Amino acid sequence: MPNILYVCHGNICRSTMAEFVMRELVRRAGLADDFAIDSAATSREELGNDVHPGTRAKLAEVGIPCGHHASRQMGPADYQAFDYIVGMDQDNMDGIYRLLLGEKGYGFSWRPTSAAERVAADPEGKVSRLLDWAGVHRDVADPWYTGNFDATYDDVLLGCQAMLEALRG
Repeated sequence: MPNILYVCHGNICRSTMAEFVMRELVRRAGLADDFAIDSAATSREELGNDVHPGTRAKLAEVGIPCGHHASRQMGPADYQAFDYIVGMDQDNMDGIYRLLLGEKGYGFSWRPTSAAERVAADPEGKVSRLLDWAGVHRDVADPWYTGNFDATYDDVLLGCQAMLEALRG
């Protein structure tokens, strides 16, 4: 059973959208019992907060069920708990590596990581950026700044579909 953790800055917009999109994709594929899917934040800014109303509205618009989720900050224990740790943007990636290395922080902006730090944080190669799964090497659009949940959904769907296809075959 693949265990997937989606990660963004606050764990209320992009990572929760990816969590619920992937849950729906695996359900539609008849694989719901074969995957464990969750999401987390690199920051502590939104701890305990539920899914952003814009994410919830976009998922409802496209017919994807969206449950409740209390934002949490990821940490080193997540490396053992998950097979795949998937970030949404480059700052998230730096935050993921720093948190896996045991660094603490509020998480507004993480120092860039070196190649050696990335290897030390991720010796098994579990960490990736979502759109890299689709061969698109850029960040997932962040609706926190743009208000454009349509663009975020398009990016998340593209990445999750490609990830599911790769994991299935």
